[in-house]
Amino acid sequence: MKVAIVGASGAVGQEFLKILAERNFPCDELLLFGSERSAGTEYEFRGKRVKVQLLKHGDDFRGVDYAFVSAGAGTSREFEADITRHGAIMIDNSSAFRLDDDVPLVVPEVNAADALDTPRNVIANPNCTTIQMVVALKAIENLSHIRRVHVSTYQSASGAGASAMAELEEQGRQIARGEQPTVSKFAYQLTYNLIPQVDVFLDNGYTKEEAKMLNETRKIMHSDVAVSAICVRVPVLRAHSESVWVETERPVSPAEARAAFEAFPGIVVVDEPAQKRYPMPLEVAGKDEVYVGRIREDLACPGGLTFWCVADQIRKGAALNAVQIAEYLIQNR
Repeated sequence: MKVAIVGASGAVGQEFLKILAERNFPCDELLLFGSERSAGTEYEFRGKRVKVQLLKHGDDFRGVDYAFVSAGAGTSREFEADITRHGAIMIDNSSAFRLDDDVPLVVPEVNAADALDTPRNVIANPNCTTIQMVVALKAIENLSHIRRVHVSTYQSASGAGASAMAELEEQGRQIARGEQPTVSKFAYQLTYNLIPQVDVFLDNGYTKEEAKMLNETRKIMHSDVAVSAICVRVPVLRAHSESVWVETERPVSPAEARAAFEAFPGIVVVDEPAQKRYPMPLEVAGKDEVYVGRIREDLACPGGLTFWCVADQIRKGAALNAVQIAEYLIQNR
């Protein structure tokens, strides 16, 4: 098995290295690719040093079985043909191909079989906020069709990459020293603040991030579900949180939902209000599963449910989901 990582020096690329090693992914040869800035850098993988190669047009992906790509939508579009022409399956973490009709958009716990139909040898990894939500939604969908979802996200700095995480940490140090904090990755200072904008605004007043949660959820779940989202950047280093309200065709009780969550693969329920136990990003960072808690009736919608979910944006929201797709293909193709 020959595997490639494109964008190896980024936060998600580094997580790919960790996850492939942790899960003992079948990999006889690993290739790392990056920009001119990262080319030549070496990283350790299973006791060996692997050098990052410059990503360029040509036949460098000949013989590659799976290419995990996390280098931005522009790079994915530019190098799609180079990566896939010799038969490699490109599992892409950008927004480049997610809504293309001939590219499956996959969360293994929800629609793994979609990954078997790859006319372009490309599989898209969904947006991080969508991934964790649809894992939780699928557990409810199995009980009763979900008509409507309202969701508020609380997105960590990790969603904007390693440099954004570094900026959040540096802002804290600068403020502690009485200095003016550096603002570069976001429109405003993130420390001690919330920014109710993730990605650019569309004509309807929603952002692209919010639109992704509607369009991607429908594609993954093969559903006509209506989704209304507001996405907010919060001063958390790593792991996204979401408040989710769902309306189902038939009422689903909190007890029934809790049992469904507990039985569903990839979900951990932490829901003990009396003991002040519920998922929090500080505890979920570095974990693989989607954590669910605060499961209760929606008082504004008879028969509705509301719950809270948290997941590590870099792992389940990106690198882990992509690796799980490849693992499924290895077992089922």
